[in-house]
Amino acid sequence: MTSSRDSVRQTRTRILEQAEQVIDKFLVNEHDRWSALGANAAIPVDAIADLIRAGGKRIRPAFCVSGYLAAGGEPEDPAIISAAIALEMLHTCALIHDDVMDASVRRRGAPTVHAEHAAVHRDNHWQGESRRYGESVAILAGDLALIYADDFMAAAAPTVNRAWGELRAELIIGQHLDVIAAAEFACDPELSRQIAVVKSGHYTIHRPLVIGAIIAGRPELATAFRTYGVAIGEAFQLRDDLLDIFSDTETTGKPAGLDVEQHKMTLLVSLAMQRDPAVRELVTSPSASSARLGELLLDSGIRDEVETHIAQLVEKGCTAISDLPLEPNWSDELVDMAHAVVYRNK
Repeated sequence: MTSSRDSVRQTRTRILEQAEQVIDKFLVNEHDRWSALGANAAIPVDAIADLIRAGGKRIRPAFCVSGYLAAGGEPEDPAIISAAIALEMLHTCALIHDDVMDASVRRRGAPTVHAEHAAVHRDNHWQGESRRYGESVAILAGDLALIYADDFMAAAAPTVNRAWGELRAELIIGQHLDVIAAAEFACDPELSRQIAVVKSGHYTIHRPLVIGAIIAGRPELATAFRTYGVAIGEAFQLRDDLLDIFSDTETTGKPAGLDVEQHKMTLLVSLAMQRDPAVRELVTSPSASSARLGELLLDSGIRDEVETHIAQLVEKGCTAISDLPLEPNWSDELVDMAHAVVYRNK
């Protein structure tokens, strides 16, 4: 017999599966539409489709659908499917562009868009610079994903326009601050935390939840969803930082240790530099090693401190929704989701 908790999860899964079907059909149609102009016209569409079909956690659509159902939204309303697709399209845009900025060559176990098309350019001995060609294709593919994202969100509900605008602006400004922080490489934990909140807390959890609640007609849930989303989002980013150092490419599907190699001032690195001069010396050296940084984080106890902080953030976030007037079982489900995204292994 299906329990009530199983039922809410099944409803969310069904909506997310419908979104997958719609997005796949849409991309097939877009490929066919643009291919009519010539064999190469659909390359940006195919780059988007390949990345989406390669997998991913679908965290943002899942939180959007959860916020919608927790707020009492009607499961059969196609608006929530459009919103879920918009969030995944936006994330696809962000990943493609982020890989260019980070010079990352792997994503979801496959070559990144810019790396793949730079190789195509080299293999065909085309004119110009292969790296620049690959990055150009990636930038255009990311831009196209953003256009698709806006189209799908516009089909969801006009009431989400403001929250959608804030989400997109926060993503861009957060990424911009991340780029500057990496260039300046100044140890500023508070700035690093703010970047983590803007890039991850708002974009990954807070705004998707709020967009779902708004579509369901419950905008008053925004304040509590913000507290929950910001806290769990910061914890999510700290886990991402830890995985970059302590995991491997086979597990995560992207290069391990990339943040250290790129001298990115992540929240984890910033906190560690502040607490341990040996960490500062290591990460500022040209030959910074994620393996050595991992050793220092373990030896100094900083990793344990970060895990404690993550646990505190999870408690703060889950407390914020404990007394909300949500649909039955959804408070517990959001607690479970918080633990799932924060204590993941990839």
